[in-house]
Amino acid sequence: MTRMDAVVKPKTKRSKRFLEGRTPKLVEGVKTAMIMKGGNTSQCVTRALKDVYALKKPSAVLYKKKNITRPFEDSTSLFFSKKSDCSLFLFGSHNKKRPNNLVFGRLFDFHVLDMIELGIENYVSLSDIKVSKCAEGTKPMLVFAGEAFDADGEHKRLKSLLIDFFRGPTVTAVRLAGLEHVLHFTAFDGRIYMRSYRCLLKKSGCRTPRIELEEIGPSFDFVLRRTHLASDDLYKLAHRQPKALKAKKKKNISHDTFGTKLGRVHMQKQDLSKLQTRKMRGLRKRKGGVTVEDQAGQAPKVAKEA
Repeated sequence: MTRMDAVVKPKTKRSKRFLEGRTPKLVEGVKTAMIMKGGNTSQCVTRALKDVYALKKPSAVLYKKKNITRPFEDSTSLFFSKKSDCSLFLFGSHNKKRPNNLVFGRLFDFHVLDMIELGIENYVSLSDIKVSKCAEGTKPMLVFAGEAFDADGEHKRLKSLLIDFFRGPTVTAVRLAGLEHVLHFTAFDGRIYMRSYRCLLKKSGCRTPRIELEEIGPSFDFVLRRTHLASDDLYKLAHRQPKALKAKKKKNISHDTFGTKLGRVHMQKQDLSKLQTRKMRGLRKRKGGVTVEDQAGQAPKVAKEA
């Protein structure tokens, strides 16, 4: 009989790569989102889920079958996130009490960390706007406007959740032509307005191009409904970094207000008498330890009278 605590080793190279991809990593990769619909959905919610999936691809999994679950009532119903290895989710539902409902959420250790419920009031899909779209997998630029994103606690957590959801892969450099997709979120008068634009680089007569924004969709007008936010301790635990990634403090190094790097060097007391200087003919020592320069500085001797 096989023990329950025995470690099952992979038998094929494919399963070995699969298990290595699930192991904890020092640097977290791109977060994958699972997008699913509830037991009862409207046409508006179904199209909205497909449009968000188009923005999130390829780091997303779209479930086409209905899932009889309620995340706010039973958060353990999202158990299949471990199977798909997803740390983000988007759940769509529709009922009389909460029509056209979207729930954005994220997981920590495959348990629900944050959930925010948004209601769709106005919606324009990708297919309704007949313009050319951005390529799949384009990293978007995220813009947040409105005082609520900096003042209100729920809007702050919503901003963090949306950044996690749409930020895309982490890159070290990007070319100017690659900055072509903009996601703009505006918090105003109790509403959250989401717009999607494509950057157009036009001729300006100089080296810097003129930038125009063209709306490509989707377009959402959200209203904030229910929230399920993690406690401060759990939120702090989810943001904890491994010791290997923490930058070690270097001694005797500081930076001024302009960002200039300054260093302090500690040296022992030097004996300047033994300091090697440039050799000059006038500094050669004569008999008696007096140099030629010293002799030149002495007063001339006066002959004594007999």
